[in-house]
Amino acid sequence: RVSADPEVKELPSGDSVWLFRLVVRRPEGSASRQTVDTLECSAWSPRVQRSVSGWRAGDRVEVSGSVRRRFFRAGGGAQSRVEVEVSSVRLRRRGVAS
Repeated sequence: RVSADPEVKELPSGDSVWLFRLVVRRPEGSASRQTVDTLECSAWSPRVQRSVSGWRAGDRVEVSGSVRRRFFRAGGGAQSRVEVEVSSVRLRRRGVAS
């Protein structure tokens, strides 16, 4: 499930990337008490960006891609972030409009 409307970020290079977060339910019977995971996702290709730009919070979607760990400097130190670099997407069901 898309947790919030996707957002476009313009980079200093002039490129753009669409960013969004997915909430994924864990299977029943999981050893953890945690019932969902959240995944940060990025869409770089124009084809995927066109699809993602029409998504809204609550939409049920299917994504494929690669898990990436990115390193960057912020606040005087090195930091990292794990995200899914999305290669294909599919809208499965529209969320309920609020």
